[in-house]
Amino acid sequence: MALPQNCPVFPELCITKPAKPRFLPHQPLARGICHDVEWTWHSGALSTMRISATQPLFAWAALEDSPTLETVRRSLEAVPDGPLLQGLKFARGRGRDDFPVSVLWGVALLTPLLRHASYDACLAEVHRNPALRRLLGIETQDQIPHHWNLSRFLDVLGHPAHLAAMRVSFDAMVQRLATAVPELGRRTAGDATALSARRGDEKRQQAEANLGLPQPSGGRKEYKDADGQVVKVVEWFGYKLHLLVDVHHELALAYRITEPAVGDNQMIGPLLEQAGASLPRGRIQTLAYDKAADDEAVHRLLHATGIKPLIENRALWKGESERMLPGHTGRSNLVYDEMGTIHCYDKVSEPMIRHRMAYVGYEARRGTLKYRCPARHEGWSCPSDARCNGERRYGLVARIKSELDLRRFPPIPRATKQFERLYNGRTAVERVNARLKLYWGADDGNVVGARRFHAMAGIVLLVHLALATTLARTRRHEGKTLGGTRLSPIAQALEDQIRHERSAAGEGQSEDGNV
Repeated sequence: MALPQNCPVFPELCITKPAKPRFLPHQPLARGICHDVEWTWHSGALSTMRISATQPLFAWAALEDSPTLETVRRSLEAVPDGPLLQGLKFARGRGRDDFPVSVLWGVALLTPLLRHASYDACLAEVHRNPALRRLLGIETQDQIPHHWNLSRFLDVLGHPAHLAAMRVSFDAMVQRLATAVPELGRRTAGDATALSARRGDEKRQQAEANLGLPQPSGGRKEYKDADGQVVKVVEWFGYKLHLLVDVHHELALAYRITEPAVGDNQMIGPLLEQAGASLPRGRIQTLAYDKAADDEAVHRLLHATGIKPLIENRALWKGESERMLPGHTGRSNLVYDEMGTIHCYDKVSEPMIRHRMAYVGYEARRGTLKYRCPARHEGWSCPSDARCNGERRYGLVARIKSELDLRRFPPIPRATKQFERLYNGRTAVERVNARLKLYWGADDGNVVGARRFHAMAGIVLLVHLALATTLARTRRHEGKTLGGTRLSPIAQALEDQIRHERSAAGEGQSEDGNV
């Protein structure tokens, strides 16, 4: 266990005091981390974290600075790593088995889970913590691996076949949570962040290139003001981590690791494909992204999949502030600006006055945005009322087909309060990125080689979902007393599903004779 801290390292996100560690007996490990961690709730047992019933389902602020043994146990058993461990054992074959694959994998998970800066620090804690050793299936200190064993293990884990198995485990955890949490994945947001890494020697680079793994390289990002002037430049050497997250729960749903030169818009399709395979069909309703995703291909993709884009548009018009609507002549008083906002002109007044049309809603069957005369809709007098509205009760009604320009006429117009409210949820991606970097060391910068880096990043993302599952499964406290905890329906559903997965995995391995 990590040593107690006098001052929390992350006071903003870790505001609760760590609970006392409690070790519960379990059967000897035989089938790997996710199958052999036995845990049963006992009446009156100490809770992992004190989370109130009024806190969010994924109460990230309740995470402990020093995770207790119970938190570690429940997080490890939440990772469906059976197929991955079987693949690692098969790859080892009849080679030396001084340190079992399950032990090396357990230490690799514990390092970010316990927020250690290096594998040396994690191994030192395993040496001085007998309870933690028993959790990993280690009986004596001679069975504790060395840091060079972990380094070689990361090299093996970074093979594309094992990386694919880790992604399967990630997707399985997302699918499990999506089944238990009905609203997970409805409101999504995406972004990319810089991760630092180091290249290996030429021999390592050539071997990794033969496996199809991209090498770390230099990246540069410029931030510009409203006038297009560069005000900030960020440079790094490493990779880009592309994330698709749930806005409300701040939970990663899909990820991709690419070279820095790969644009954010190029990864939206793969991210949606990965998340769509884990979530129920039609679950994703909106996607928020910055202007890096504002291109026609992205908007066509979102339109085809029925996802409403919340994407900030790029300024591409030079010297133009507005244009006539397609199909309208100079006699029309309707125009639109670069953001796609519809305006009407009061041509009776001198000089002419421009008003923003009142947005009524999106007509899904017609695929049109419906606008009405602002004067009739808001109840004020307009000199052009007779000319524009005539005898119509609701005044002038304009229906704009989204397909005229998907970039400028999305189902949720940019000039509406709904767009502003939903787009602000994009900051959830930044908070997820901060946790991955600061909490669990994804931006370590000292990992050498593409294979080790990809393995490390995959482990961090699995730990992220494992802790999310643990938070959702934790009993909630009602009232101010120490007692009165309850298991929510979502927590009970997760408990049942994990118990079923472990039981099925145990039966499958028993039939293969690998117990």
